Amino acid sequence: MSTPSTERILIFDFGSQYVQLIARRVRELNVFAQIVRADLPAHRVKGLNPKGIIFSGSPCSVYDKDAPHCDPALTIWESPSWASVTACN
Repeated sequence: MSTPSTERILIFDFGSQYVQLIARRVRELNVFAQIVRADLPAHRVKGLNPKGIIFSGSPCSVYDKDAPHCDPALTIWESPSWASVTACN
């Protein structure tokens, strides 16, 4: 049986108002949820060895000049589970 200390989901916070709610829902499944900055470098992510990654949406458009971005190396991440959460304004 897995425990929260052996499973970790990283939640990348891009400014969504739901990031805390998402983390709570993951924790209710007995999985350790860690909220991290959107710009966390891929080498730090690798060191944390997450079982999955959730990108929590942003109030900014992806086309905005100042929109937050994650490390491009995460787009080729070999995590077995991915989720994308976006917010509409």
